Amino acid sequence: MTQGEKIFSVTLADCDVQTKRGSGKGGQNRNKRDTAVRIVHRASGAVGECEEERSQLQNKKKAFRRMVETSTFQLWLKKQLGRDELAKIEVERQMWPVNIKTEVWEDEEWVEKKDSELT
Repeated sequence: MTQGEKIFSVTLADCDVQTKRGSGKGGQNRNKRDTAVRIVHRASGAVGECEEERSQLQNKKKAFRRMVETSTFQLWLKKQLGRDELAKIEVERQMWPVNIKTEVWEDEEWVEKKDSELT
């Protein structure tokens, strides 16, 4: 195995992503848009949630990181890799999905938005 070679990958395709309106301060965007995110990894049952940011994309990234950092996910990961292999290799701690598609409900339809358009 070469350095930097991926041996294991978990993406949003392996998860259920749920969105809802966030609570608390945040102004009109938070009151009208589903910016709060809850991510559930189907195989392990690990859950990550975030609603601090005004951007759904930013909340999605934080929720994914939180899900990966849970003890439930880490236990599942150890079982998948095996204890010996886990000790020999360095697994990337933050398993970010390579392609995150963010859609916003505008004018009665879902519209795909890029990072720069969400700020």
